Amino acid sequence: MGVFDKVEKKLEGAVNGVFSRAFKGDVQPVEITARLQRELDAEANILDRERKLVPNEFTVWLGQHDYDKLTPYSRTLNAEIIPQLRDYATESGYVFNGPVSIDYQLNTTLNTGRFEVRSAAVAGVQGAAVQAAQPVTTPVADGDILPSDARRVGLCVEVNGVRHPLAPPGLVIGRGTDADLRINDPGISRRHARINVLGSQANPQLTIEDLGSTNGIVVDGQRVRAAALSEGSRIGIGTTHLIIVSPVDDF
Repeated sequence: MGVFDKVEKKLEGAVNGVFSRAFKGDVQPVEITARLQRELDAEANILDRERKLVPNEFTVWLGQHDYDKLTPYSRTLNAEIIPQLRDYATESGYVFNGPVSIDYQLNTTLNTGRFEVRSAAVAGVQGAAVQAAQPVTTPVADGDILPSDARRVGLCVEVNGVRHPLAPPGLVIGRGTDADLRINDPGISRRHARINVLGSQANPQLTIEDLGSTNGIVVDGQRVRAAALSEGSRIGIGTTHLIIVSPVDDF
């Protein structure tokens, strides 16, 4: 019996028992799980001879009828499916680069019993995030920075939609515990790259340098050992994409 067959048998026992009556004739939980397994197989990217990177965030699109019946059970269902996906990944030599999540969304164009899956490999990131500035309620002296000026002060590096402040002397990006910005991406070295910040916070000078990583860095589409950065610069490290942005949009 192959890996897929063994895992599917486990899923049928773990998932179908409690849900089979509720979903009879509709989208079946074991169908969703089998489809997620196929998504891992289809989207696997080779990291080395023994490991392949696979998606860890999934969106399951359901028609109105199936959405209404499934979503009340989604938390319990995911508690059964996600461990089985992890087991399947382990047996297949697959690697997740962040927490596994499954979200259920409505697509009214889908008929009952039909569903679609979208996936992405999204790295888990640890680091200080930028907090939105709060309105000033106390008097300020000349030269103090007001909230309306905050977006013009300093720059940030954005990873997976979260902005992390860049302040002198800079920060180290890597997968190791000693990195300032820790990204759980198997394609990233423990100490992969450093973003250097020079000058004043209002007018910072940014550069990035490779710290001897295995897979290197890409800036604005070019593989480099070191490069100057500015607002809008795009950085590729492992399978993760970063961008240099202003700390906040508008208040």
